[in-house]
Amino acid sequence: MQLDKALPTIPAKRYFTIGEVGELCGVKPHVLRYWEQEFAQLKPMKRRGNRRYYQHHEVLMIRRIRDLLYEQGFTISGARNKLQELVQAERERRRSGQVGLEGVELDTHASAADPLHDGSFDVMEASFSTMSFEGVEVMRRELFEIRNLLSAEPQLAF
Repeated sequence: MQLDKALPTIPAKRYFTIGEVGELCGVKPHVLRYWEQEFAQLKPMKRRGNRRYYQHHEVLMIRRIRDLLYEQGFTISGARNKLQELVQAERERRRSGQVGLEGVELDTHASAADPLHDGSFDVMEASFSTMSFEGVEVMRRELFEIRNLLSAEPQLAF
């Protein structure tokens, strides 16, 4: 696995196996298991037989960890501190109500009574802070395409 080789695009799936994540991130499965012990933000879901299933935000976080360790030369401790700084900075941006993408204000006041608020706010903060600018741009374009498709379709009455 060469470090200078571009990583593959992350497919639109809900869960990824440890082997898939290893290929997507350019690291071996035993390294991923080790990083789980070292980085508290990295907690894949475990199912039967202790099989790990990673979500999209965790794949992005692993890529960020890989970049910090392999490309930027951080130690494990330094990378852990840097990730924590990034999460804290994102928390502060959200708390201050800074404007998000394309003038859309970030909703930082989710109510605990809100049925969509499931307590995973910290996980989302970590994943947002690990997303590259290119990743955000791709996501923004996709969301605009979805919005355009939805607004173009006739409303069906049930």
